[in-house]
Amino acid sequence: MDPAGPGGPGAGPAGLPSLSETIHRHGLAARKALGQHFLLDEALCGRIARLAGDLSGRQVLEVGPGPGGLTRALLANGADHVHAVELDSRAIAALAELEAAYPGRLTVTEADALGVDPVAMMPAPRRIVANLPYNVGSPLLIGWLAKADAFESMTLMFQQEVAERIVAAPDTSAYGRLAVAAQWRCEAQMVLRLPPGAFSPPPKVWSAVVHLVPRAVQPDSVLARAMERVTAAAFGQRRKMLRGSLKSLGEAEALLAAAGIEPTRRAETLSVAEFEALARAMLARDGGKASS
Repeated sequence: MDPAGPGGPGAGPAGLPSLSETIHRHGLAARKALGQHFLLDEALCGRIARLAGDLSGRQVLEVGPGPGGLTRALLANGADHVHAVELDSRAIAALAELEAAYPGRLTVTEADALGVDPVAMMPAPRRIVANLPYNVGSPLLIGWLAKADAFESMTLMFQQEVAERIVAAPDTSAYGRLAVAAQWRCEAQMVLRLPPGAFSPPPKVWSAVVHLVPRAVQPDSVLARAMERVTAAAFGQRRKMLRGSLKSLGEAEALLAAAGIEPTRRAETLSVAEFEALARAMLARDGGKASS
């Protein structure tokens, strides 16, 4: 992991105003309701773009570009095409300047990212690189994980607390459903931490970037639904032993025995592989059906 400190806002590519000037010209004061904290440091934006790897020939989804700091970095670092999804109508005019500076390489869509299908929006090979709004980061990730095989990688900024939950190891306080969901489908690594002072306005917490690379083999939808049921039951009552927390699934002790797991263990001690074993045992018991 690469800790980073704040720096001064840099000017954009030739002919473009600085990010600070862009915010002033377009009245882009950050809105708390939209979870906005703008990253204006050009060097940090460039570092995040590089953490996503070689972007040449890649279609890149960015969510919440705001004044376009990371957007500029993605384009400058060789992304073939950036598809920026922005809910804030004030930012659309600011991003139009970038569209003009990079003709044919930037498409801006004014929409709620929770309702956007990136697979339908852009052709492969696809990557997602985004400084996610704090208030929708986890729901967006869950949605993208369900389509993980459609992406080469996802390089995403969250509140550090959320990032820690994504990469958490078993038997730690941060380990839960989000860790299992992410690590089941992807290799997940925290690659950068950013202090509050790197943003305008500064949030009250640190932020962190997580790089996720989907695994070569992805589960089918039936196994995925079974996994959701098992983890929801297990972590829904995480203080209980599994023989108690899994009662809602029926015949909990027999299910645990089939998966080779001691009934006195608790959810946070199970590895991702053990949760999959439970899900498969439940499917085998139920004739291959993951009822809701």
